[in-house]
Order: sequence, then C-alpha cells, then structure tokens
Amino acid sequence: MNYYLICFLSCLGISVAIAPFIIFASKKFKASQTILHYVEAHKDKQGTPTMGGLIFIIAIMFAFCFFTKNFQLATISIAVMLAYGILGFLDDFIKIRFKQNLGLRPYQKIIGQVGIAIIIAFYVYYSGLVGSKLIVPFTDIYIDLKWGIIPFIIFVYLAVVNSVNLTDGLDGLAGGVSCAYIIGFIGLLLVYGKEAMTSVQALENQNLLILSFCALGAIVGFLCFNVNRAKIFMGDTGSLALGGLLTSIAVFSRTTLLIPFVGVMFVVSALSVCLQVLHFKRTKKRIFLMAPLHHHFEKKGVHENRITFVYIVITIAMSALVIAITMYAGGI
Repeated sequence: MNYYLICFLSCLGISVAIAPFIIFASKKFKASQTILHYVEAHKDKQGTPTMGGLIFIIAIMFAFCFFTKNFQLATISIAVMLAYGILGFLDDFIKIRFKQNLGLRPYQKIIGQVGIAIIIAFYVYYSGLVGSKLIVPFTDIYIDLKWGIIPFIIFVYLAVVNSVNLTDGLDGLAGGVSCAYIIGFIGLLLVYGKEAMTSVQALENQNLLILSFCALGAIVGFLCFNVNRAKIFMGDTGSLALGGLLTSIAVFSRTTLLIPFVGVMFVVSALSVCLQVLHFKRTKKRIFLMAPLHHHFEKKGVHENRITFVYIVITIAMSALVIAITMYAGGI
C-alpha cells in the first residue's frame, strides 16, 4: 500500500508542478474557451484557458513509466487515453482556431470514437488476458458473452466517453466525479484482485491498480487549478481522454457491468440529455430547464460548488455501497 501511496503522491506532485506552465502556454497561444451564449451563469468564464487535460495526461504518462513494468493492459489503457485525448485535442483546436463553441462535427466525433472502440473490442475478444467473460455485479460469478463482447465493448466506450464529456460542464465537476469513480474501482480491484485465476492476471490487475493511483493523483493535482473559479478547463482533450481511461480500467478488470453503479452520476448526465432530446422531439416541451442535469440545477439557482459537491458525495457513497455489497454477496 505504501507503493501505491508513492504513485499517488508522485503524480499529484507532477500535475501541480506542470500546471502553471500549461496554463501559461494556453494563455500565450490564446487557447481559451468560448462559452455558450445561453449559459448565463458562465459569462464571466469567457476566455478561461482550456486543454487543461494535458496536465493530468502528461502526469499519468510520466509517472506510469517509472512505477510499472511493461504489462499489456495498463499500457493499452494509456494508449486508449491518448487516442481519445488526440480526438478531443482536434475538437478543442477547431474551437480555438475559429473562436466558436463547436469543434468537430458530431458525425466526425462518432466515427473517431467508434474506430478506437472497435480496435479495443477486438483486442478484448481475442486477448487471453481479458476475453469475453464479465464479472456479474455483486458476485464472484463470470458470464461469457462470447462474440457479443465486441458490440458490447463498443457501446460501453461510446456511452462512458460521451457521458464524461457531458458531465464536464462545471468547475471541478468531471474531475471530481472521476476521482470518486477511480476510488471506487480501486476498491473493486483490491477486492477482485484476491480472486485472480493466474499469476499473470494478478500482475496485470496490480498494474491497473498502479495506473488507477497514478490517475487519481494526477486528476487531484489538476483539480487544484480547476475548482471554482477555474484557472483552466480540461476541454475535450481532457474529458475524452478521461472517459477512455475510466472505461479501460473497468473493461480490462472485467468489471464493466459495475460502471453504471460506480459511475451513476455520469449515467445521470447522459440520461438527462437523452430524455430531454426525445421528449422535446415528441412534444416540443422540455423536461428540464437545461440539460445535462447539472445545468438544470444551475438554472434553479443552485451554486455550482454545491452541485459539484453533491455529485462527488453521491459517487463516493455509491462506490462504497457497491464494494460493501460485493464483498458481502461474494463472500470475499
């Protein structure tokens, strides 16, 4: 456990150390966020530097190189994070270059996201390290989806990556909820790590744990500059990279079916948007004042700090509940 703490603290230190340089570079190159005109409460955030996701991406990569051996699953998780991060970077670059809030077109984003997800899905299916088996929530039982794991994994990546992206709407919100999510999966990795069937799988799980602690430290460091009032936003560079990393940790540890429970607030963000769009198309009326749900609460007069705090607390509570039930129901 001391080793994991060193990983956490090292990444935290690196993240805090490089953040001022990235903020300075973002200002120098005028990489600032264009705020949507209908988000009244965010008018004063116009011009805030963006692409802050580079802070935790760099910190995770740097520390990971020193704290892990070259095991496949953690390394591929880093590659997935980078792939989605590059896609997000292109989106941010277009927004900055043309001074608008819309970057890549929706179909371009989807094509990029699906392409990355397809590669990972086929790797999962054909890899002896992961395979087509998933842990049934709250048990130590595995189910085999066989070839069905391929479309399932594609769907999961698309769902989580976009849910994290949608949650990135308030200072510290996506980063804070992600930290709580990672803490939950650290607990699950520790629980299920005891049940590893082979020594290779045990080592792979250990490296996923190290990666999780590195990611946690890096994001906490980023949050030092992202909580209200934010000195920098993570941008799509950060939110898409973060979504890819969070998904990979769950997928490669075979705990994918637990994502909706631990990531319940990501689900809430995505579901609120889906319900709003579908209901408006059918009735021309809105369910919420604004979607995602955190903007609805803002319209109701709730301060964004309170919204962020509640989202994080709920995620931590759900994580603790999931871990407790898993240990009890599985007799672990």
